[in-house]
Amino acid sequence: MSQETKGQNHQPATSPGETSQAGNRLTRAWSRAAGSDFIWSFKRSPVAVVSFLVALGLVLGAVLAPLFAPHNPFDPATLNLMNGFSSPMQPNAFTGEVFWLGTDDQGRDVFSTILYGMRISLFVGFAAVAFAMVLGVTLGLIAGYVGGWIGAVIMRIADVQLTFPGILVAMLIFGIAKGFTPLEQRDEMAIWVLIIAIGLSEWVQFARVVRGATMVEKGKEYVQAARLNGRGAGGIMIRHILPNVLGPVLVIATISLALAIIAEATLSFLGVGAPPTQPSLGTLIRIGQGYLFSGEWWILLFPSVTLLALALSVNLLGDWLRDVLNPRLR
Repeated sequence: MSQETKGQNHQPATSPGETSQAGNRLTRAWSRAAGSDFIWSFKRSPVAVVSFLVALGLVLGAVLAPLFAPHNPFDPATLNLMNGFSSPMQPNAFTGEVFWLGTDDQGRDVFSTILYGMRISLFVGFAAVAFAMVLGVTLGLIAGYVGGWIGAVIMRIADVQLTFPGILVAMLIFGIAKGFTPLEQRDEMAIWVLIIAIGLSEWVQFARVVRGATMVEKGKEYVQAARLNGRGAGGIMIRHILPNVLGPVLVIATISLALAIIAEATLSFLGVGAPPTQPSLGTLIRIGQGYLFSGEWWILLFPSVTLLALALSVNLLGDWLRDVLNPRLR
């Protein structure tokens, strides 16, 4: 091998000048983002900042639960029944252990159960909203762009569903889906059935908003130009119309996330949601409600406050996002 070839093989992949240029581009991009109207509005809204920090802290606590939780509440090997009904910040009368938020009847640390319970609630909420968004946006695009009897059928189904409360629709779908699930797999499939049930009860709002926006966009010049260039209906809906209707969709998704978390907690509280082996915040509240009048108030209070903080912070963020993305309020 020649010396020239060896020298070429030992040249660095990127020169210092290229690295400096990449760093400068990132700095300029960050400066543009920090100076955008979106970030300026966020900084000027104390409610949005506090809501974001609360939601971020709760989400990180749930995602990193194995790191933050003092115990694994769902590992029977780590439980001690002698720690049952320990008061918050008070040493247990038998073991002397101190728990920040107390323990439940099984001796499980309430703080740890909240962190692990939020993982189930957030997973169900995000998955249900993602499912509802995909279904609703797809049907809304078809109803708005294709129209005709197809659009009429889709929107009449949506109108009929709107006449029923969402929680009743979710309970009905959950009961029907659970009836088709084999008995030995019901606990394993309960979370996925819950996601489908909540998603099918939340798709209507996405479909109605996307249909209206699509009917406005399909008459604009860029859609007409794409049609004249021979692009099909599917390509026009996905590549041209969809990016222009995502603003309202993101707002609805944020607000629907809070509603999905509350719906999951409601179903679990009623005993038709998450199984006892995978308790969510709603399950923890249902368990704590049974001990409220016997003096163990902390078993109910702390999961309830956590659910309230999570749903309220997400809902306030959704309200702020709706105001920011509304062109009439600019």
